[in-house]
Amino acid sequence: MEKTLTSSKTFRYFTHGNPEKAKYALYVLHGYGQLASFFIRKFQDLGEEYYIIAPEGMHRFYLNGSSGRVGASWMTKEAREEDITDTQNWLSTLQKEVNSNSSFEKEIVLGFSQGGATAARWNTINSIPNQIYWASIFPPDVAIHNLITNASDSKKYFVLGSNDEYFDETQQKEIFSFYKKMASKLLNSLVIM
Repeated sequence: MEKTLTSSKTFRYFTHGNPEKAKYALYVLHGYGQLASFFIRKFQDLGEEYYIIAPEGMHRFYLNGSSGRVGASWMTKEAREEDITDTQNWLSTLQKEVNSNSSFEKEIVLGFSQGGATAARWNTINSIPNQIYWASIFPPDVAIHNLITNASDSKKYFVLGSNDEYFDETQQKEIFSFYKKMASKLLNSLVIM
């Protein structure tokens, strides 16, 4: 018989920039098999107007065998619902911590690959109006209306590179078709790139 027990866990995140000088808080959620400490480096040239926060997925594992490089994951199919809830709660706690010491003009979340699905799920309980989903499939368990916000400056960006190794030409067309259908439901707050 399967049972669960809730206990505290220590989560890891990395930051770059000075929150006292920054106008924008940018949460960057890495993809499958990446670590936040490496992922954050891709955003360090944005300038001092950005305070970058890179949370790390709670599941770390060896990328090849049982030693060597380590990566992290936000969730797998095993105990999926519990992992989604735990991640949503951890990201919301992190956001409260960041905002307790700073006041930003705007908050933005960028989710890359698996981090995009994580960002969409997080948005269902804690709306950040400005979202970027990069090389990410929108999670089927999240209703499209959860992306809609009343903020007039709200923007959602869905970006997919033309040479993405994980999306062939057919998959790219399917994804863009899906996002274009979503665009009509999101009242012009969606930009497809």
